[in-house]
Amino acid sequence: MIHPHTELSFINDEIGHGVVATQFIPAGTITWVLDELDRTFTPKQFQKMNELYQDILETYSFRNSSGNFVLCWDHGRFVNHSFKSNCLSTAYDFEIAIRDIHPGEQLTDDYGYLNISMPFKAADEGTKRKMVYPDDLEKYYPEWDKKLEENFPKIPKVPQPLAPLLPKSVQKEIDAVLLGKKPLASILELYYKPK
Repeated sequence: MIHPHTELSFINDEIGHGVVATQFIPAGTITWVLDELDRTFTPKQFQKMNELYQDILETYSFRNSSGNFVLCWDHGRFVNHSFKSNCLSTAYDFEIAIRDIHPGEQLTDDYGYLNISMPFKAADEGTKRKMVYPDDLEKYYPEWDKKLEENFPKIPKVPQPLAPLLPKSVQKEIDAVLLGKKPLASILELYYKPK
């Protein structure tokens, strides 16, 4: 489920629609949680689908570490790519804001950690990276882990409207990390390498 202080909005003709903040969302806020309404499809199920459904999943889903296609039931599937993303996935089936997100600003992910199937050229944002590749997670996980380490401690310090959707096991993991009893799991745990 996507953060409740967001809405689906038309961005422009090139991008189409995106998810935009309707209120200030501070760094450390959980912006998305994998919930019971999200649908998961195995690669085998995907292969048996009509091509139209396959195209929809290729466009609107991400792949988890098992290679399954995860289709968000709500506006979460419209979060756009950015090399300067303001949200970041964790190994705990939720995302957090890695910087403050202001009203009217898009929530964005770097698709490099979403296990895309095919590389694609992204909009030029003035960064060294111009392409998103299926193995970006292997290359950039140290940089992404650092951003998670900087923002994870903010989780208990900011409002968390999505916290009730976290499974108890995940909440225990968060608490153990925040108390220094466990290391923060690397985003590399999300990586799926096709066989």
